[in-house]
Amino acid sequence: MLLWLVSLGMAGAVPRMADFVGTYCIDCHGDGITKGGLDLGAILEADPGRHPGIWEQVILRMDSRQMPPPGEDRPSPREYDEMIKSLAGSLDDHSRKNPRLGKVPAMRRLTRTEYQNAVRDLLGVTVEVGEMLPKDESSHGFDNITVGELSPTLLNRYLGAAGKIARIAVGESVDAADLRVVRVPADRSQKEHVEGLPPGTRGGVLFEHPFPVEGDYEFEIRLARDRNEEVEGLGGGAHEIELLIGNEPVKAFTVKRPADRNHDKVDAHLKVRIPVTAGSHRVGVTFPKKPTSLLETKRQPYQAEFNFHRHPRQAPAVFQVSVSGPFNGRKSEPRFTREDLPRLLRRAYRREVTPEDLEALEPFLDQGMEMAVAAMLVSPRFLFRIEDDPGSLKPGEIHRLPNHQLATRLSFFLWSSLPDHELLDADLGNPEVLEQQVRRMLADPRSQALVSNFANQWLQLRNLDGVHPDLRLFPDFDDNLRQSFKRETELLFEAVLREGRPLGDLIGADFTFLNERLARHYGIPHVHGSRFRRVGPDSSMKRGGLLRQGSILTVTSYANRTSPVIRGNWILENILGTPVPPPPPEVPALDDTVVADNLPMRERLAQHSRDSSCATCHRLMDPPGFALEEFDAVGRFLTGPVDALGGLPDGQALTGVEALEEALLKRPDLFARTVSEKLLTYALGRGVEESDAPALRRVVREAAPEYRLSDLILGITRSLPFTHRQKP
Repeated sequence: MLLWLVSLGMAGAVPRMADFVGTYCIDCHGDGITKGGLDLGAILEADPGRHPGIWEQVILRMDSRQMPPPGEDRPSPREYDEMIKSLAGSLDDHSRKNPRLGKVPAMRRLTRTEYQNAVRDLLGVTVEVGEMLPKDESSHGFDNITVGELSPTLLNRYLGAAGKIARIAVGESVDAADLRVVRVPADRSQKEHVEGLPPGTRGGVLFEHPFPVEGDYEFEIRLARDRNEEVEGLGGGAHEIELLIGNEPVKAFTVKRPADRNHDKVDAHLKVRIPVTAGSHRVGVTFPKKPTSLLETKRQPYQAEFNFHRHPRQAPAVFQVSVSGPFNGRKSEPRFTREDLPRLLRRAYRREVTPEDLEALEPFLDQGMEMAVAAMLVSPRFLFRIEDDPGSLKPGEIHRLPNHQLATRLSFFLWSSLPDHELLDADLGNPEVLEQQVRRMLADPRSQALVSNFANQWLQLRNLDGVHPDLRLFPDFDDNLRQSFKRETELLFEAVLREGRPLGDLIGADFTFLNERLARHYGIPHVHGSRFRRVGPDSSMKRGGLLRQGSILTVTSYANRTSPVIRGNWILENILGTPVPPPPPEVPALDDTVVADNLPMRERLAQHSRDSSCATCHRLMDPPGFALEEFDAVGRFLTGPVDALGGLPDGQALTGVEALEEALLKRPDLFARTVSEKLLTYALGRGVEESDAPALRRVVREAAPEYRLSDLILGITRSLPFTHRQKP
């Protein structure tokens, strides 16, 4: 029985799978026992290719040493490795003979981010689509999976966005005035310099604004008020405030405390109408910085001066800036004409343009180029990524994607945007050309989307905007710190990608990126200013990889305390690739009422886990989370006695983040497998299935031993699931 697993080419070198399962697994997963949903005894005699989903789970749990569970009889490391190699080899061989691909939707709408980037690259204008379109819902950790149908309500939003974008891009409508309001987050402190604004200023806001035509535009500034509707921070005499266009001051104002205490008048005069040239310009509003005492600054801890109750503002702050216009717009030649249309359509539709495409826009062209561009932006050929199967194929037949469809997959994977003309012209069926294009695209600035889109979603950095720690416990937390957390992690990911560093540097880096705000929070001296810079190696600063960064530590905590459970599950899901299922509805939440008794977190979780329905998952989640208890709920390193005794699901015990990192780095292949799964999910816009496992194993194998992020990305783009489709 099971002759397919008798050996690996050397008789007697490997015990049979039946013997292996009988020794280590059958007590819990056989003879009708379905612990964990698995009855291996029922399928042991069958070819593994008949049950790939089950056997892939077995490989995953054995590879991470989660099964058999600690405390039970366990195989030796050699037995583990040989069984995994043998079983994976059999599944890979079955996959080669019987290829099967997961279903990629034939039509998928562009996400809000993809739409914005596509408009930028197609028309050369930067618009904030988040102000026009609703947020996309996430699934499997990414927002490009649930974008299917286009509801009538959403279609109306797209129609409105297309009209506004066309006016900005073409510049024909000189009389259509628009209003845009940019609001500063309420918890953003504005006492320090804002990166991108001129040196010697403090606070304010900086944003990009597209001006459709040359003309007069009105700018209005409103200052932050407290709950009594009084403008904050007006002590200390008069305060100057400046409006800048392209970093050039265009108007200065003065504000001061009103003699009659009528705060409605304080910022009523902060309004000006000035001429602006057409195009995208940076708009800034800021305050010239008053001299501060170096000694006073050095002695005082950071104060988050935005909180009316605990840390009221000591100086005025910007609440919002509104831009309206154009007024008296000057008509000029449109930036796009009828002759540009074939070139625009080829990129917009990601394929060669047909006579029918041009004919469809003729009625709109009669009303002007602006209407034609708006029609193009709401065309299904632009809004949807369409992959149709050739009619000659039989159901279940696999075919390589035609050049234009593969170019589209590549561009939305690496750039979150449209393919350029070079990519559309390239012979992507040639492996050498494909690799050359991928490396070109990774070197292009547009690949920043892998940081701002992929990494932000994979590492849950987007969740930071919804994190609001309890200000009674963490009074210095503000939006400045929140954004600094996010930027630190983005810069680490970017360094690993751009510098060809091993993937393990995301965990074990001995350097990080800091500005003054973040360095103060971490207690690291000699870092000044708003600019981020690389700091380290320096073991005394206790910073480096993801598990030491405030972004991850804060987003995996509650508002008032750390959470070993959330932190541990984050490690299981994002590093080890073995997330636990969500708790059943009947499982109670951790009882926070016992906090009053000062019961330690470990004992509270132990009480919670006495429920047998809780224990199985908590045995996996809690140990790695406890190893991060050296950090508080906002990522500060705790210097006092801390119970950071933790471990990994394989049963090994360890204490503290350093030991946890060392243990994780001993198995870089597991982390590479997890990242490859995340990349494939993001690239295809669907969850990973068991049929993808052979391709993922190949990606990881070919990237060994360094497991560079760029090599994993290249492997994904060469894989069968990425380059082919299977007709349903």
